[in-house]
Formats: sequence, structure tokens, C-alpha cells
Amino acid sequence: MCLMGEMRMEAEELFHTGNHFNKLGLISLPGSEELTKRIDRWLVEWAAMGPEAQDSFILSTDCPRFQTGDAKGLIHDSVRGMDIYIIADVYNYSLTYNLFGYENHMSPDDHFANLTRIIQALGGKASTITVIMPQLYGGRQHKRSGRESLDCACALQELEAMGVDNIVTFDAHDGRVQNAVPLMGFDNLMPHYQVLKKLFRTFPDVSPHKDSFMVVSPDEGAMNRNMYYSSVLGVNLGMFYKRRDYSRVVNGRNPIVAHEYLGESVEGKTILVADDIIASGESMLDIANYMHEHKAARFFAAATYTLFTSGFEAFDKAYEEGMIDGVFGTNLTYVSPALRAKPWFVEVDCSKYIAYTVASINHDVSVSTLLDPHDRIVKLLETHSVEE
Repeated sequence: MCLMGEMRMEAEELFHTGNHFNKLGLISLPGSEELTKRIDRWLVEWAAMGPEAQDSFILSTDCPRFQTGDAKGLIHDSVRGMDIYIIADVYNYSLTYNLFGYENHMSPDDHFANLTRIIQALGGKASTITVIMPQLYGGRQHKRSGRESLDCACALQELEAMGVDNIVTFDAHDGRVQNAVPLMGFDNLMPHYQVLKKLFRTFPDVSPHKDSFMVVSPDEGAMNRNMYYSSVLGVNLGMFYKRRDYSRVVNGRNPIVAHEYLGESVEGKTILVADDIIASGESMLDIANYMHEHKAARFFAAATYTLFTSGFEAFDKAYEEGMIDGVFGTNLTYVSPALRAKPWFVEVDCSKYIAYTVASINHDVSVSTLLDPHDRIVKLLETHSVEE
């Protein structure tokens, strides 16, 4: 039986034979509709022909705004006694609202405020509340290095005080932020398996062998992520470290002076560089340029959140010049139509992963196998080697 078939059977068994306590309900915050619908389709398929079968698990909600910018959260369906799962893409910048006659784009602050409004609207009637926030609000402001705010920690504590039972996130910028809420459930999932599966299906000629494939960490902060890739693939690992100018602050950070590489030769090898976020993309392009100059055969970048805050032009040029072969990004946050149309961009769908997590939590089943997908990756590599 194929791997996908095995996972589907496990998911169906959750609905048909697993433990079950409360009815399941999905709530999509504004900007999360597409991802929520994909999650819902998986859950509906798995629940079919069983006692929990229904056309959709999505509840009817709304967050209307007044022209003053004020807003409110509305829930149009009953939630009494239900296990509620709220999907929140707080970094979807595409949404706008009218503010005193001006078009105003929603910021992460606006999205987080909508989340708190919907929790208020639940009115304590839900049995449990799980917030699925793939990219944590304030996640990049996760530690204090001076007299400054601790946005992510305070946001998590606010959600805990409002009655949230669990937080499900992906590839947290610093997973230690969960220490702010030690009594609340916190699952930090990683899309390692989904990225590798998409890589091998999109580029079937890529051989993950030690003599032709290498993983490189973009900096010391991403070492754990890239060490996992290199370990499970059985290939060597290189690393860049960033020299910064700590005398200046540009766009909220100390600018990078240079990237220094530590590791073996990359000549003739396929390179995979994984990070949590591609924001402006300057660092990733610097690394791609280094690899190109040192005669790497191919260069793939992977990021859980491909934001491209400075646009796509630099990546278009790098692709045309042969510096990059592909950029893998998940659909855990908003992906613009313009980005989807780029020949170098490959979208990694994580909706099934989230749906499986929701089904597991709802049926009181351990999510430990979701947190460590080692066995699934091993099977994937075995299948890929056979296909080669």
C-alpha cells in the first residue's frame, strides 16, 4: 500500500474507531478561508460514511468593521459543547478595510484583534478552543535584548487568559517562546516531510545521495532545522554565519555585512537551504550567488513562510541567471497569485497535515508521530530510490 493510502486509512480510523468526545467545528478568520476550506475537505472525506459525516465542519462567522476602524466578531452557529479550531493567518497582508474613507491594509495587529473578538464571541460555550496560527503573531519579537517589548510571549499569555486550550503553530522562529505559557498546550509542527515530498515529485531527477546532495544552513539560528534534513537524508551539512554591523539599525535589524561559509566544497552538488522565513530574501540570494560562483550544480531554497516583502524582481533575475532552480514555500500563510505564477516558486500544501492534527486532537490521539515524521520520510526516500 502506498504511503498516502496508509495515512488516509489512519485518518479515517480516527473518525470511525478512535476516541471521540465532542463535535468538531472549524472557524476561519478573515484571510484564512482558502486554507480552512482545504483542511475541511480532508476532514469531510475522512468522516464520510461514519457517525460524524457531514458536508462541512466550517462554522459561519464574520468580523465586520465600521468606517471608524472598530470591528466585532460574530458567530452565526451554535458552538455549545464543541471542540473549536480557529485558523488564523495573521500575516495575510492582502485584506483591506475602509478607514475614514481610506483603504487600509490589515496588519498582524488587526488579525490578532479579530482572533480575540471571535474568542469573545464564543462566550465560554465551547468545550475546548484550539488556535491554529501557523506563523505566530509577534514571533520575530521573541526575546528581549534591551528595553523592548516581548510581543509573542504576551500574546500567548493573553490567549491563555481568554480560555484557549491549545496552540498549533509551524516552525516557530524560536520554539522556546512556549515557556511563556507552560500550562497551555503548544504544538510546534515542522513541514519537513511535506517539503521533501514536493521536492522529489517536482524534480524527480534529484538524487539525495551523499556524493551529489548537500544541505546548507543559512545561519546559526537555522542549524537545527537543516541538521534534521541532513541527518534524515544522510548527507553532509554546511553552514553560513552572518557578520552584522551592530552600530546601525536598518528596517528594524542590524544590517548584514557579509555571509561566511563553513563546510566542504559545494562544486557539482545539489544544494538545499532551508529557513523559516524568506522576508526580503537578501540573505538567501547572497547564499545562492555564493553557490553559483562556487559551481554548485543546482540550488533549492525552502522556507515555511515565503513573504517576499521586497517583491520578486531580484528572484526573477536570479532564476534567469541560473542562480536558483526553485524556491519551496508552504501555503500556511498567504500566497499571492503573482507568486504562484512564478516559474521558480513551488507551493507546498500543508492542509492535510493540519487536518490530521485537528482529527488527532479532536479524538484524543497522540500527535507525537506528527511532530517527528522520520518514519514517513524514510518511506518516501525508499519510494524515491525505487523510482530512480
